[in-house]
Amino acid sequence: MSSKVQQAVRNNAYWCDTVCRAQSIPGEFHNHLWLNHHPVPRFYPNAVTLSGAEGIVEQQTALQVLITEGALSGLAVKDSFCTLDLAPLGFQLLFEATWLWRAPAPPEPIAEMIGIQWATIHQSLELARWETAWNGLADEASALPARIFPASLLDDEDLVFIAAYRGRHIVAGAIANRTGEVVGLSNVFAPPVEASRFWAGCVTAAGRAFPGLPLVGYERGEELIMARQQGFEAVGPLRVWARENSAG
Repeated sequence: MSSKVQQAVRNNAYWCDTVCRAQSIPGEFHNHLWLNHHPVPRFYPNAVTLSGAEGIVEQQTALQVLITEGALSGLAVKDSFCTLDLAPLGFQLLFEATWLWRAPAPPEPIAEMIGIQWATIHQSLELARWETAWNGLADEASALPARIFPASLLDDEDLVFIAAYRGRHIVAGAIANRTGEVVGLSNVFAPPVEASRFWAGCVTAAGRAFPGLPLVGYERGEELIMARQQGFEAVGPLRVWARENSAG
């Protein structure tokens, strides 16, 4: 099993746990998976597998317990090594994606884009505006879904919210989270016009925030193509499974 994949998986699991802990619903780390018995924020899984075939028994047993508890209306599982067949447990395959790795590069200035200023978020109000933009909403008056990223995350020195401003408006951004010797790049958002240049800016900003460390993450579709254009290499596949609890 590739060390690059393992580090990307661990980084992602710790990121999921960080978000859940910020919401006062911490998960649990076991030998072969990260697990959360609570309803988790939008887009986040209840389990992330931390190993491949050697962990199948523990992983399936833990998931069966979640199902038997019946406390969740639905749950999702990130099958990090594509080794689980969860269809017999009532899951459906939600999507497939690719783990990514980008070797460390010397810090460099972000390529200039006319009218764009890059920054990192430090204030609660700006984080709320960042999340509004991340949600694809025009302004704070829009019907914002339940917050995922509370202001307490701004106190985490291993975490950076990256923003690209056009005037006072946030038009693109990403999150970088450091675990051990790697930095996860996730939640990248950008306007369709010049999306690849905004992607490049997010990658450079993450590298400048945590210099000398490789970047990891996962993407699919157009985002995977843009990540590959920015020097990420594909290091392994993953799957996300989802299950609705008919008794919930």
